[in-house]
Amino acid sequence: MAAVESASTFTPAPEADKTADGTPPAAYGPTSRTVTSRDRDRASYDRELVHSLLDQSYVCHLGFVRDGAPVVLPTLYARVGERLYVHGSTGSRPLRMAAANPSAAGDDGATATDGAGATPDAADPGAASSEDAADAGQSRPGLAVCLTVTHLDGVVLARSAFHHSINYRSVVVHGVAHQVTDPHERTVALDALVNHVVPGRAADCRPGNAKELAATAVLRLDLEEVSAKWRDGGPNDEPEDLGLPHWAGVLPVAPRYGTPIPSDDLDPAIPLPDYLAER
Repeated sequence: MAAVESASTFTPAPEADKTADGTPPAAYGPTSRTVTSRDRDRASYDRELVHSLLDQSYVCHLGFVRDGAPVVLPTLYARVGERLYVHGSTGSRPLRMAAANPSAAGDDGATATDGAGATPDAADPGAASSEDAADAGQSRPGLAVCLTVTHLDGVVLARSAFHHSINYRSVVVHGVAHQVTDPHERTVALDALVNHVVPGRAADCRPGNAKELAATAVLRLDLEEVSAKWRDGGPNDEPEDLGLPHWAGVLPVAPRYGTPIPSDDLDPAIPLPDYLAER
């Protein structure tokens, strides 16, 4: 594996702070980075809503600063309690940058090694340096990031070009990401990533071997500064445009899984798993 320890440093995903009656607060606390500047009535900090939106998808966009310029990479993620795990390769820039400044709690300080990943987090844009951490604006160990998840629900067609829009649901998470190096936590995270995409799949495939695990890396990001935002409904046309002879309304958009296509070299005696047949 990329990092092995004699004693576990795994720290479970944090629970939400408790209220006086011992229950988690219903909402995340707004911060200067999560309060929206426009359409504040569409924003929410509701914990249950945020979790629901995160759990309904598995592709995120991870933003950070490299050499003084913003970079945004698509990759896979999974939620475990109040924590997100983000998949990548040990050769990718965000993983190298996070490893260059490991977390004081939960990481052993090992730096990542070169390797090839299996997720769409883009090719390795280069090696990290001490300047990378400064460019990222890090005030504490780890990599300062912004992670976003978006659901597209519809295309809104208005009578005027100005009022065309989309219906969507989104989550934005700000925080400091840390590379996961503890073997037990890496197992938890990788199983969660596989099962989040296809529930039940982690137990129905061969686990990663030493070479594969050495090429795979995981970032963890705790849910602390979080907000959700959405738009729904029809077009907001101007009153004077309502009589114009242009069609107006919403074109719904929804994800759909097709019929599973077996591999050309699959043994025909192997049946389609129930977790695929039911999707």
